[in-house]
Amino acid sequence: MFHGTMTALVTPFRNGEFNQEIDEDAFCAHLERQIEAGVDAVIPAGTTGEAATLSFAEHKHLIGITVAQVNGRVPVIAGTGSNNTAESIELTRAAKELGADAALLISPYYNKPTQEGIYRHYRTVAEAVHLPQIIYNVPGRTNSNILPETVARLADIPNIIGIKDATADMAQLTRTLMLCSDKMDFFSGDDATVLPFMTLGGAGVISVVANITPKTMRQLTEAMRSGNMDIARRAHFTLQNLSDAMFTEANPIPVKAACSLMGWMENELRLPLTPLTGSALDALRATMQCFESEIEPLELRD
Repeated sequence: MFHGTMTALVTPFRNGEFNQEIDEDAFCAHLERQIEAGVDAVIPAGTTGEAATLSFAEHKHLIGITVAQVNGRVPVIAGTGSNNTAESIELTRAAKELGADAALLISPYYNKPTQEGIYRHYRTVAEAVHLPQIIYNVPGRTNSNILPETVARLADIPNIIGIKDATADMAQLTRTLMLCSDKMDFFSGDDATVLPFMTLGGAGVISVVANITPKTMRQLTEAMRSGNMDIARRAHFTLQNLSDAMFTEANPIPVKAACSLMGWMENELRLPLTPLTGSALDALRATMQCFESEIEPLELRD
């Protein structure tokens, strides 16, 4: 159903931490930039979009803005996950009502559920809201791992159509694919390992670095889909240092700073996240200045 390069969108803010609000103009301009670059889908209100610190009203408003601005040109996969099943249902239902094409739901964090609890959480949301849903496994944030056997059980639920796997664990990915690759699609959640992920059978990537380099990431995923390994490897190596730089501090701190260096938005995050500054910001700038692509130069502002 979905494939290729799908961007996990940042959420621009303005007015500083005491009067902070979503910068709608910067967000819509960022959407247009992504669509012009040819991305295959966009994901608002996910981890990269600082969903954990958005109010319910802001969360829903951001999804609505995205659907309206995109206007059917690419799929909108709304982030609707929570560690509270009832809240996940409410957000997913709102996403459907607002016109999103699918929902992306992080595995419940903080609560530390069992595999049975994870299964029941996703099953309950899927049964409550008949919208295509993608489960999201990111143990580094949730302190739990959706095991292959649990993914296989979830794959039997008709409107659970895929998984975003951010483990960077090719052995676990292999075991999960062996159990259910014919029942759902697999999307990488780790920019640095998109090439091996798609080699094993992944359909694409839900990408952080695509906020900055959507054309190069799309070159990589399209080359993998067409079997052109030479181009895919070149794009992979081109992106490697920049992909690494996006995770020198907690996402989305570096990518928000990178967007600011490009002049696209302010380098504002919502507490408890704080902006990249000092030597870390200098290092990011140096990495971006060294980025060399045949199709996508990075033009940093002074």
